Amino acid sequence: MAKQTTDIIEKSLHNLLNEPNFLPELKEDARDKAIHSLITILSTPNHIHKSYLRIARDNGVIERIPAFRMQHNDTLGPYKGGIRFHESVNEAEVVNLAALMTLKNALHEVPFGGGKGGVAINPRDYSTKELYQICTKYVQYFNEILGPDKDIPAPDVGTSAREMDWMMSEYKSIHYGKPYLGSFTGKSVLNGGSLGRKKRPGKGVYYTLRYLLHDYLQENHHQLAHSPSPQAAVAQSCLNRPITLAVQGFGNVGSVTATEAYHCQYINNTIVAVSDRNVTLYNTDGLDVPALAKYAAINRGDLPFTKEQIVEAGIQAEILDREAVLYLDVDVLILAALEDQIREDNVERVKSPIIVEGANAPIAGEADDILATKGTLVIPDILANAGGVIVSYFEWLQGRETQYYSESEVFEQLHCKMGNTMNKIYPLYFNSNKSLRQTCFDHAIMRISTILYAQGKLF
Repeated sequence: MAKQTTDIIEKSLHNLLNEPNFLPELKEDARDKAIHSLITILSTPNHIHKSYLRIARDNGVIERIPAFRMQHNDTLGPYKGGIRFHESVNEAEVVNLAALMTLKNALHEVPFGGGKGGVAINPRDYSTKELYQICTKYVQYFNEILGPDKDIPAPDVGTSAREMDWMMSEYKSIHYGKPYLGSFTGKSVLNGGSLGRKKRPGKGVYYTLRYLLHDYLQENHHQLAHSPSPQAAVAQSCLNRPITLAVQGFGNVGSVTATEAYHCQYINNTIVAVSDRNVTLYNTDGLDVPALAKYAAINRGDLPFTKEQIVEAGIQAEILDREAVLYLDVDVLILAALEDQIREDNVERVKSPIIVEGANAPIAGEADDILATKGTLVIPDILANAGGVIVSYFEWLQGRETQYYSESEVFEQLHCKMGNTMNKIYPLYFNSNKSLRQTCFDHAIMRISTILYAQGKLF
């Protein structure tokens, strides 16, 4: 497994070793043996599945494509995790992502284990017919390990509801007469998917910020005055005052997050900047987010990046370099683009005292340490971008019951689930001197470790 995940597990278990609430039944040698067992179990996947998909290209050429399905841990339930189509997909990456899914599900008490899949292609290089063939072959090659009670894939980078519909259909054909709706999540609504699917990650990302700066602060601001956390003062400084936001990335996550902020009635926040692959748009008085979302929807997801396009979109904005969004003097920076956006070489230029990770791993490890020393409050990806897997869980439930929730019911349950997590995490965080990220990891590993012990799997 990647060193990153192994380090996370070992550090958390070291933190928990002297916690009186962590496996209190175990003393001395028995405790040391249990810790060693936990490091061994959680640092290695249960299963690594690899195959080469045999594909006939449209030109008649036969191609064999590396494909993976990693199953890290199923202590909490069936394996769960996306399938990504990307040329960078490799075994180490997918194993690492599967382990992180185990921790995310444990943190949010979603009854799934951690899994991940991938196919090493650039989907833009393949026709629709060829992509359909890749999807059906993937299910054929891995069908024995997939299923509603075994391993439940979902979309990831390079895949969408279309690919999940194709895969579920193939699974249904292979397992004729058996339950199939819960075999894949992230499907289209027509094929048993959940309402609210596209908005779920962005809504979850903004909700973590709103909950901290409104719900939690309103109720606990007196206690935070005595908090040992160096970031408590950062949070308190935002109470009952206008705050400025910048959003990096205006895709499915970033655009929904920005729209949620624009319409929020709980926090007086102003979206002063958004960015995409081409541009940063900036307006100190606030951007017209709905107009930008409308423009992007009819322009292949792109924001306006010339003066003519800004006039066409009907907005007022200054055009800046696409990376400028990272360095603006704003209260909150929401990272909803790609990984490794804030690194050791640019972290000193970042001014925002609060950062929300809407993407996976947008802050590199070294930069994360530097931000911590600067007193920056980082709401980490494991907490902030769990909306996808939580609503996938709701979709799985709906498929089993063949009863479906309204969109408002989905979002109400999403907020309730994430609120329950934050009700546990924020008090732990603000009563310690650990980062919020480390608090989340420690809590997730404590939960899964306790269950492993209860199931008798540590000896």
